[in-house]
Amino acid sequence: MIPQSFIEELKLSADIESVVSSYVQLRRRGRILTGLCPFHSEKTGSFTVYPESQSFYCFGCGAGGDVIGFIRRIENLEYVEAVKLLAQRCGMTVPEDAAEDRTAKLKTAVLEMNREAAHFYFERLLSPEGKPALDYLLGRGLTPRTVKHFGLGYAPAGWTGLTDLLAKKGYKYEDMEVACLARRGKKGNYYDVFRDRVMFPIIDLRGNVIGFGGRKMTGDGPKYYNSPDTPVFKKTKNLFALNFAKKQKLDNLILCEGYMDVIAMHQAGFTQAVASLGTSLTADQCRLAASYVDEAILAYDSDEAGQKATKRAIGLLDEAGIRSRVLTIEGAKDPDEFIKKYGGARFKRLIEGSAGAVEYELSKIGGKYQTDTPEGKIDALREAVNLLAEMKNPLEREVWAAKVAADYGTTKEGVLAQVQGKLRRRAKSEERRSVSAANVSRADVNVVPEKARNPAAAAAEERLIGALFRHPECAKDVLLKISGEDFVCALYRRFFGKITEAVSAGNELSLSLFGEDFTLEEQNAAAKILGAARENRYSAEDAVSAAAAMRRLKEKKSDDEIAALSGSDLTEYIDKMRREKRNK
Repeated sequence: MIPQSFIEELKLSADIESVVSSYVQLRRRGRILTGLCPFHSEKTGSFTVYPESQSFYCFGCGAGGDVIGFIRRIENLEYVEAVKLLAQRCGMTVPEDAAEDRTAKLKTAVLEMNREAAHFYFERLLSPEGKPALDYLLGRGLTPRTVKHFGLGYAPAGWTGLTDLLAKKGYKYEDMEVACLARRGKKGNYYDVFRDRVMFPIIDLRGNVIGFGGRKMTGDGPKYYNSPDTPVFKKTKNLFALNFAKKQKLDNLILCEGYMDVIAMHQAGFTQAVASLGTSLTADQCRLAASYVDEAILAYDSDEAGQKATKRAIGLLDEAGIRSRVLTIEGAKDPDEFIKKYGGARFKRLIEGSAGAVEYELSKIGGKYQTDTPEGKIDALREAVNLLAEMKNPLEREVWAAKVAADYGTTKEGVLAQVQGKLRRRAKSEERRSVSAANVSRADVNVVPEKARNPAAAAAEERLIGALFRHPECAKDVLLKISGEDFVCALYRRFFGKITEAVSAGNELSLSLFGEDFTLEEQNAAAKILGAARENRYSAEDAVSAAAAMRRLKEKKSDDEIAALSGSDLTEYIDKMRREKRNK
């Protein structure tokens, strides 16, 4: 275990406002700071940082905790790894006796093996064995400088070149398999996953090689093969070349489909180009992009699949709060080919003239139908109305409704009437599907299952914990009147245990108490309780009344228990309830 004293010292050095600001654009509102949550898509900021308590909470998705919890989520790290990252940022050294679990050690080993693999592939590319691969890259118009800048390489055609190298350096075959650098054969032997492929290292924002993409040179297998998810790599949460792009002063990002598109753009001077990693663009990738820019230019292939990907990406970017523009690439199938044929200057003009997402979608709708016929015009108008109904801003809808009306020879009022009808039908449908806000949320049920059946007891326990945090000076008195056995909810009993330990040791009460021994979901529950305590301004008297309510609810019997009581016991119980009611 990492000593609690070190954790408290670390939190003093790693100011949460400074740490969060390096990932989220925050705005000050009095004594708090707010911004768009990096953990779910939203357009109105519900993410709140509380500098006084060195904590954060999102009123949209329920994520919350201290600065360590924030780093765990944003960097996808285990507890000890998050502590180490923060300590490194603050120039502190984690005590040597700190526990390092198997997961943390394995992640370190995977990153080291990936770095070794990247060096191996690069050296092979420059060897006689890699000449065909190097000729391929140079033939695609890349310069030696670009090849070196991106660390491109070649995985030789042999079966055990990399695994033999890693084994000689002391790495375990089982760990190579976890890293997806090696695979175990039917006879138990291990062999290289990537063979006879041009290699594209995938590098995260901290400069770590976290995975690879490989393009086959000869033989069977998929044209491109990408590392699957590993302990250090989640393909849906990273963007290729963002480590380079973020070093620039960004006005926007250019989103591409493939590695070669990105590399060709960087070589031509468009260093804001990035790409998703072997998957369609994801919501997580859009939220990551939103940490750096508020506009994205979609430069997907011009074929049908590229157009479908563009439409899907527009929706995801909009959800993440990113404006989008779309490149119409004519005379080439993708950006790489366009730059080769026409050069970077013309590609720059293409970017400058790119259409906004709505204009792009409307042009696609107009091209689908024969709008010189009544039937075609009606079909186009119907689809355009659906598009306008997706817009959140009424003024934006009105402006585009005027354009749609002019394009199809109708009135703006008529178009808007159709849009409003669509919105009313949608609202009724959503209302039927909605669940009452008074019901216990699914997240609460998952982490505090007792809450659904015992809402009153859970509310009293939450009030007690929140009040103790606001008024730790009354903790010792309360602890004399109540114990962990009085808790109905197992998680809140564990919270209370940590509070008891801290009070007994004379330590400060803070969210860091709920660190290494608790999951992120359990930390969310703690942050939610503390947020409610802050909003409701719990007093010391609230702690006392909550403790009394817990004892009273514990003594109150259920209907089944009452039915099982004998005559004298039932009479005694009824008299007791009457006395308590008179004393209220």
